[in-house]
Formats: sequence, C-alpha cells, structure tokens
Amino acid sequence: MSSHAIEISLLGRTYSIACPIGQEDALRHVADKLEKQLSSLRARTNNLSREEIAIMAALNIGYELLEEQKKNQDYIKQMDDKIGLLQSTLESALVERATKGD
Repeated sequence: MSSHAIEISLLGRTYSIACPIGQEDALRHVADKLEKQLSSLRARTNNLSREEIAIMAALNIGYELLEEQKKNQDYIKQMDDKIGLLQSTLESALVERATKGD
C-alpha cells in the first residue's frame, strides 16, 4: 500500500507523517483529538515538559483503548451467550417437533 506525507500540528509543532493514501482524514481526525488532549493536559499541568505531556496523553489513550476493548469483549461474550441460547432453543424445538411427528 502506498503512502505519502501529510502535515499535522501538535502543541505548536508541525510534523510530517507518512500516511496511507485514503487514510488522510482519519489521521487528521486522530491528530485533532490528540491535540485537544495534549492542550488540555498542558493547561492543567504547566510545569511538565512536552515529553511528560506526551507520556500522560499516551497513558490516557491507552487506558481508553483498554476500556473499549473490555467493552467489546463483554459484548462478544453476551452475543455468544445469546447465540448459544438461541441454538439450544432451536434444537429443542426441532427435537420436540420430530418426536411429535412420529
């Protein structure tokens, strides 16, 4: 897959980032969300370096990702349970129908 560089701005610095063709809007969207989080952290913690702010943002984003993954796993388990119940119900109905037909 080919890519090209796009420019994004974070905390007043511009970065040239390689981006797959067709994914520019997604990268810009992520960069905008990251900029908001970095700016918010900077406003709340004036004495931190850029590096420390970036680490805090990475930890926050990692935590959010972990929480979403947990929600997805819980949802998958719920769907698996419902599918299992549906299969069991269908199998019981088919067995009941087969025994009544005899």
